[in-house]
Amino acid sequence: MLSVKLKNHLHLHFLVFIAGFTAILGEAITITAIPLVWFRMVMASILMFVYIKIARVNITIQPKSIIRLSIAGIIIALHWITFFGAIDASNISITLAMFSCGAFFASLIEPIIYKRRIIWYEILFGIVVIIGVLIITQSEIKYITGIVLGILSAFLSSLFAVLNGSFLKRHTPIVISFYEFLSGVFFISIYILLFGGGFSKSFFNLSASDFGYLFILASVCTAYAFIAAVHIMKVISPYTVVLSYNLEPVYGIILAVILFPEKEQMSSYFYYGAILIITTVLLNAILKNIRFIKRKRS
Repeated sequence: MLSVKLKNHLHLHFLVFIAGFTAILGEAITITAIPLVWFRMVMASILMFVYIKIARVNITIQPKSIIRLSIAGIIIALHWITFFGAIDASNISITLAMFSCGAFFASLIEPIIYKRRIIWYEILFGIVVIIGVLIITQSEIKYITGIVLGILSAFLSSLFAVLNGSFLKRHTPIVISFYEFLSGVFFISIYILLFGGGFSKSFFNLSASDFGYLFILASVCTAYAFIAAVHIMKVISPYTVVLSYNLEPVYGIILAVILFPEKEQMSSYFYYGAILIITTVLLNAILKNIRFIKRKRS
């Protein structure tokens, strides 16, 4: 019989697999990035609200906190828009390889937000990541729009993650996400009304497959994945969770090559660059985990 900790570790890697599967759904859904993210956040908000009611979670917070969470909600909305936009402009492999650059951006953003010194090996790893990006760019220049959007998505994701880390000191993760999702929906709705042609009948005219994929994206890959991750962190350390989630691009690229072999066929230089980036990200996470364990013991 499996131990509780082993069950949670297996559950964690299932969640990482789900995170990698998000990109697969982005490729399968036929609507463009902005309406895709709008539907995702609306569905996830509804599901999160149902969970809040069932679990009787108190979501009352100060107006200043709502403003801060709203800014983070706009950032995560922009992250998802650029992420799925990168897939549309290139493919899953390019997008996930660029998404791996997020660890480098986090190493620059964290010292500013938390007012800590920059760690020397983070700069070294950042240089290696840049070299990996250059290798990919030179071999896949036809995907330059997707590369730029992927890098921007990685930056926004890192900024969001660092900001969320500071919010966790005052609010529960469920409350944070609920307000962020609502603000993201409001932000995208304003954009659609002003610049996207409004909410016409055709906007809501989804195919059965798109609706099904969107529901999986909102329920399994967003609401469930988030709530489950919070539960897992009660048993497994946050550093182990972060380390495991660095495998997301690996799972995603493998899935993409299996499911979309023709579109995901890349040059050998792409894989050299991608392996360089992902290996550096994993090594960075491992070193941080070692530093965390040493500090905890001392």
